[in-house]
Amino acid sequence: MIGIWLLAIGLLSSQAQNTQSSHDLKPGWELTASFKAKQATQAAAADEHFFYAISNTHVAKYDRQTGKTISASTSPGSKHLNSGYFHAGKLYCAHSNYPALPEESDIRVYDPEKETLSIFHRFEKPPGSLVWCLRDPREPCWWCCFAHYGAENGKTFLAKMDDGFVETKRWTFPKNVVADWDKMSASGGIWDQDTLLVSHHHFKVLYRLRVPTEGTELEWVESLACPFPGQGIAVDPKVAGGLVGIDRYAGSVLFGSKSKK
Repeated sequence: MIGIWLLAIGLLSSQAQNTQSSHDLKPGWELTASFKAKQATQAAAADEHFFYAISNTHVAKYDRQTGKTISASTSPGSKHLNSGYFHAGKLYCAHSNYPALPEESDIRVYDPEKETLSIFHRFEKPPGSLVWCLRDPREPCWWCCFAHYGAENGKTFLAKMDDGFVETKRWTFPKNVVADWDKMSASGGIWDQDTLLVSHHHFKVLYRLRVPTEGTELEWVESLACPFPGQGIAVDPKVAGGLVGIDRYAGSVLFGSKSKK
């Protein structure tokens, strides 16, 4: 166990030396609003009236007009919530026990009306640490990203799964993206029409990727500037093309809109 935590500390120490992506970034998203939220350490999400700050163990609900805290919810055994994705009015959060071994991963669902967090699906012997999950907007299936770190981060992959969470196919990430990860992994992801926007662990960059018709490696399309220094991102339903994310170093939830440049 000591060795696992030393590895995690070593990875975090390396981040202090690297502060920006090596990619040539195109204009992407610009900051439009920022709210302090002590739980903004892993991810953020939003609906029409509230935004949600996600920490390792809690989902906190905030009024998006005033920034006032409404509630903070957790569930037994919550250790490392990683992201949040709204589907049918519920917030689905990827969860793992990272950096502990053996790896454990599940999806926890937050109900905004009941303000409860509970386990939705548990993965048996997961092939990595679940960092984000998405319901496909076009067909009844799920997309789940399982991360690996350090020298093994190239093993991070995106899996397509049926409604019973049986894997049907998987893809690794482009080599130029993995090389830019600073020994970390893909911390967040969302669908943007027919491509994916994938966030870094601590750089202000979004990688636009495409699922190929053939092959087992995702296709890199472009790298875009954004105001979020890594972690989980989500769609802002009130703004066309808008996104919500966090600045974990400032303890803030950030809103962004597409750059006009």
